[in-house]
Amino acid sequence: MPCPALPDGFDLTDPDLLQARVPHPEFAALRRAEPVRWIAQEPGTSGFDDAGYWAVTRHADVKHVSTHPELYSSYLNTAVIRFHPSIQRDQIEAQRLIMLNMDPPEHTRVRQIVQRGFTPRAVRSLEDALRTRARDIVASARRRAGPDGTFDFVTDVAVELPLQAIAELIGIAQEDRARVFDWSNKMVAYDDPEYAITEEIGAEAAMEIVGYAMNLAAERKRCPAKDIVSQLVAAEDEGNLSSDEFGFFVILLAVAGNETTRNAITHGMHAFLTHPDQWELYKERRPATTAEEIVRWATPVVSFQRTAVRDTELGGRKIAAGDRLGLFYSSANHDPEVFEDPDVFDITRDPNPHLGFGGGGPHFCLGKSLAVQEIDLIFQAVADAMPGLRLAGDPRRLRAAWLNGVKELKVAITG
Repeated sequence: MPCPALPDGFDLTDPDLLQARVPHPEFAALRRAEPVRWIAQEPGTSGFDDAGYWAVTRHADVKHVSTHPELYSSYLNTAVIRFHPSIQRDQIEAQRLIMLNMDPPEHTRVRQIVQRGFTPRAVRSLEDALRTRARDIVASARRRAGPDGTFDFVTDVAVELPLQAIAELIGIAQEDRARVFDWSNKMVAYDDPEYAITEEIGAEAAMEIVGYAMNLAAERKRCPAKDIVSQLVAAEDEGNLSSDEFGFFVILLAVAGNETTRNAITHGMHAFLTHPDQWELYKERRPATTAEEIVRWATPVVSFQRTAVRDTELGGRKIAAGDRLGLFYSSANHDPEVFEDPDVFDITRDPNPHLGFGGGGPHFCLGKSLAVQEIDLIFQAVADAMPGLRLAGDPRRLRAAWLNGVKELKVAITG
């Protein structure tokens, strides 16, 4: 039956909607009444010349689509559910060079190479350096706070460690890190008028990252070093990435590894400060389950999409070949069929089968262990150095179609 709580014209990817809030009430209504629902769009609204997409809102269905790439493709229309209306089809197709937008077997080949950089040993090798950086970041934020102790948690804390982690991982020079951060911001901010970023500027920023990374890859091919880049581009066995493949991999890191972890950290701080019992619990016990609950609660990527390869059925709906499906992770992560009290922020939640790192299958987040490590380290540092932190204003949200982004979170140091 039609979902009465979702009026005609309501679009779950509307950037004005996501700037205001994540539509959890509408997700809940859809899960109950119409868990796979057609969302109509005027052709061109999201950069695609079609009539809309299927909204997939239940945990089980999101997981099913994610784990069946033979039925649901990331390649055909990419994984991005909504581009700026001005984008051209050739610009969309160019993004197929990014691993996120590949299907097996090409995805399998590239992932097998890239995962060399994300082995447990590789991630553990960064821990001491990142712990020191986390403490330095928090100490620096404390020093720069205003006379009343206020500062912006996003720019002074949350943005720093994910960028430093990626830079450490692939060897970006310290003096280049601010440029890479600026480029990654421009790539995802084209829907927010405050930044005055056009689709063209975003594309130029992406090409800047690609060019920087290709030059880095070329250097390592000429003169291999004992670092991750050399393992990916200069390895003599098991294949390697071409310079352009490495360039597009760094784009993926800049968004999937930087923007998402930054927003998880920001939402996590906001959740702690609006749930003081959980903040007290964290400071006292530091549960190992904390980072996973922060990611579930935040769900930095609201949705990605897949495209049906052939006619199929999902949730009692007939899906035609070529139809796009929006996988709404924010909804799946609040599914009461999977999570007890899903609307409660509980850092001791265990088990926690959230889909904040993807729904499983070939596109499950390669950098999960690194992201969890970063979240753990930054909150340990905040709890040690700023145990009395409090909110000093409401979060200002990013206007975006598929990111749960916060661009400012004012906090104040007390005590």
